[in-house]
Amino acid sequence: MNKRGAPDFGDLFAALPVAVLVIDPDTRIVHANAECEALLNLSERAMLGQPLAAVMRAPEEQNPRDNHGLAAFDTEIALRRGAKIRVDYIETLIADHPGWRTITLHHAATSRRMGHSADRAAAARAAIGAAAMLAHEIKNPLSGIRGAAQLLSKGKGAEELTTLITTEVDRIAALIDRMQDFTDTRPLKLAPENIYPLLDHARRVALAGFGRHLTIEERFDPSLPPVQLDRDATLQVVLNLLKNASEAVRDQANGRITLATAYRHGMAIAPAPGKPRTPLPIEICVIDNGPGPPADIADHLFDPFISGKPEGQGLGLALVDKLVRDMGGIIQFAREGTPPMTVFRIMLPRGLQTGGTA
Repeated sequence: MNKRGAPDFGDLFAALPVAVLVIDPDTRIVHANAECEALLNLSERAMLGQPLAAVMRAPEEQNPRDNHGLAAFDTEIALRRGAKIRVDYIETLIADHPGWRTITLHHAATSRRMGHSADRAAAARAAIGAAAMLAHEIKNPLSGIRGAAQLLSKGKGAEELTTLITTEVDRIAALIDRMQDFTDTRPLKLAPENIYPLLDHARRVALAGFGRHLTIEERFDPSLPPVQLDRDATLQVVLNLLKNASEAVRDQANGRITLATAYRHGMAIAPAPGKPRTPLPIEICVIDNGPGPPADIADHLFDPFISGKPEGQGLGLALVDKLVRDMGGIIQFAREGTPPMTVFRIMLPRGLQTGGTA
């Protein structure tokens, strides 16, 4: 290649920092880049012309002839020589070339695409235990403290002090009430719902209160099918994300929030290691053009007691994550676009049809 000219396909393909395979209509490998060679520990020469199944076993949900791609996150694939690796597996159809596909493999140990992991679930379980203990040990005495403060307020010169005591007691009680949300392990009331009235209600509540100074844009896919969800939990999740977004853009000269929906064919995720993957095609995004969270906590936003706000307790997003998982979905955080935007992406299952099929 002329060093002063544009790079050709081979140069670009080889330089990609992600493992990529190109598959022909006969499901044979026709290209594999250097990153793929390293991940699979196999040279491109050894892979060329081989059936995909001879090199690795694709996720069980794969059906390349259904005219859709496939996304399976944190899934285990078996290699030809018996080794197994965990990857994010994304299969995409090549436009205008029927039957041709690309497969990208992100090593699960380094991938940060999904804001859902066994570690986060374990942290949430630990928070459930902590919340139950604190609620039992702290909340009951608070009623006595408040009663004493009210009696003291009848004395001369004590009103200012007792008002302070009462305010602080109320603040602690509110914190404990929020932590008690983690102790509620009752199953949610899931049912197929039209998502749009819920999103419209959340938007109107936000504009009437904490977001009254903002414009919340809508970017909806009008053809979404019913979504399997709990109405109250979904409203709580969306309002929490909208409130966080409004606080993030509060000091922005051109603060902007977008509420978006989309249908993602082929999206599937395992809710926990060892569990079967579940289709999660319904996407709901809350997007803002704020500065995003501090870099040192970006990977831990959904962990309990982690917050980028000086006054925050770090419970809001942890509760959001719990509610979304209780509905069988996932939530992820990302900084995307140019200039970067903060995106909280919720993926939920399609509503169950009569007869129990999705």
